[in-house]
Amino acid sequence: MRRPIGVNTWVWTSPLNDASLESIARKVAAMGFDAIELPVESPGDWSPARARDVLDDLSLAPYVVGAMGAGRDLVDASPAAIEATQSYLDHCVVVAETLGASVVAGPFYAQTGRTWRMSADDRAATVAALRGSLRPLVDRAAASGITLAIEPLNRYETSLINTVEQALDALAPLLGDGLGLALDSYHLNIEEKDVATAIRMAGRAIAHVQVCGNDRGAVGDDHIDWSAFLDALDDVGYTGALNLESFTGDNETIATAASVWRPLAESQDELARRSLDHLTRLQNERNPS
Repeated sequence: MRRPIGVNTWVWTSPLNDASLESIARKVAAMGFDAIELPVESPGDWSPARARDVLDDLSLAPYVVGAMGAGRDLVDASPAAIEATQSYLDHCVVVAETLGASVVAGPFYAQTGRTWRMSADDRAATVAALRGSLRPLVDRAAASGITLAIEPLNRYETSLINTVEQALDALAPLLGDGLGLALDSYHLNIEEKDVATAIRMAGRAIAHVQVCGNDRGAVGDDHIDWSAFLDALDDVGYTGALNLESFTGDNETIATAASVWRPLAESQDELARRSLDHLTRLQNERNPS
């Protein structure tokens, strides 16, 4: 199975704006990517209508990625904070509608980097609260033919949903139209005992896949068994894009948030190009016809 290959604009810049969006989109189309992930860090940073025209012209499939920055929480927060986060995520769905994107992906439960200890009872109550906060958003997304894809993060970035098993347990009553899982190879590599097994466990709930080297560098310049990774995606019938997500170290805010303390490749262009080449070569070898 040959899947489209996409890339997140965070590889080059943060925050995105109209000028950088067009410049990066033209770059990644020229490189040979099929798709592009567009982060919505703050509403109004860039024009969805203008982005739609640019991407249509370049034949790039759009995906929307949310950013759970400071003050964005759907659990264990004030009613005002939860309502503001719901409003932000609703905006992300509107952006996806405008772009013609089918997925809005991200760790849509708590501020990234927020961790706290929970007893079993605490976790059960928090999960119940998360379901309640998500339900109207899932209904809204489903009505528009869009899927919110919830991403498990590693233990240093959240204490709520680290593994596929935890995600399935927390989201089970809502999974289906409007809600799925976003799996990121970086976090899977840290938290799962066996990455391929975790992918198979997620099964048909997988709505979005992000990839990078185990060090956030280029796919293929690392120790992940990418053939086994793709085998597992084949087994569960995932036909969506493989989206490269890494981060530039040139922006202090994003470099600190993503712990990018050293160059991950000779250049950001090289990181993207090497990942694209490796995934393309691997998929061609698996599908020689």
